[in-house]
Amino acid sequence: MEIRTLGTQGLKVSALGLGCMGMSEFYGPRSDEESIATIHLALDRGVNFLDTADVYGPYLNEELVGRAVRGRRDRFVIATKYGIVRSGAVRGANGRPEYVRSSCEGSLRRLGVDTIDLYYQHRVDPNTPIEETVGAMAELVREGKVRYLGLSEAGPDTIRRAHAVHPISALQTEYSLWSRDPEDGLLASCRELGIGFVAYSPLGRGFLSGAIRREEDLAEDDWRRISPRYQGENFKKNLDLVGRLGQLAAEKGCTASQLAIAWVLSQGKDIVPIPGTKRRSYLEENLKSAGIVFSAEDFARIEEVSPRGAVSGDRYPEHLLKMLNR
Repeated sequence: MEIRTLGTQGLKVSALGLGCMGMSEFYGPRSDEESIATIHLALDRGVNFLDTADVYGPYLNEELVGRAVRGRRDRFVIATKYGIVRSGAVRGANGRPEYVRSSCEGSLRRLGVDTIDLYYQHRVDPNTPIEETVGAMAELVREGKVRYLGLSEAGPDTIRRAHAVHPISALQTEYSLWSRDPEDGLLASCRELGIGFVAYSPLGRGFLSGAIRREEDLAEDDWRRISPRYQGENFKKNLDLVGRLGQLAAEKGCTASQLAIAWVLSQGKDIVPIPGTKRRSYLEENLKSAGIVFSAEDFARIEEVSPRGAVSGDRYPEHLLKMLNR
């Protein structure tokens, strides 16, 4: 597996990471046994970069990752996030310095580690200056509790202000063939500042895999049922888009999932996609995307089939959209 560097501080990770969120919540039934086996297989295949957060579960996902890395800690790069506060279905953001510290202590305990490799603010708190939040995160670095700092779904101005307080190694934001918002200046800002880019949901929360054909394919408690892109006319239009990508992938001799992940990988050596899965079979499929090479003609055809703006519907419900790009 290729190794890529995030940021100017030298954080080295596998070119493909593993998103662990769905192992504990959001996407239907869970199996801790299969999830831990998937994490172990990822390591065997050269994937050392795990992504979790305290809000997943809540807390269950960090505990799961902690069990999975036990005895193998020095071989993994563990990223976790704090800052989203859940109260039922309502979510808010907290970036107050005292909250940063208490959240870090909780994550360290649940993960069973002495140091978090990459610590992200999950969503920017509009009520706390980013300088205060990152200042508290920087104290954790000085104390050895955190190695590198990151932000998630932050806007260019916030990133610059944060980076001026302490080097930011990675920005994590959704990026895929149907979520190309980062191309509107966000990627350019990261590259100007020397910040790596971690692309979550490179498969459009599974839609780009082509495996989801009907709403009934989703469990009753699946988070995607409230996603605008999975509803009504949006669903039908996006299904047509996925069908065209699937035809292109078949011509290329790969699956739609592999084509979509390979496209994100090809957008720059400073980009690391973290497709999430809780099954070993899907992990094996995703890993093959690292070997796909696109020609100029391939890129042109992908752009023709899936141009910017082709997807129908927002990527989050309205109340969650307000927490993005702050």
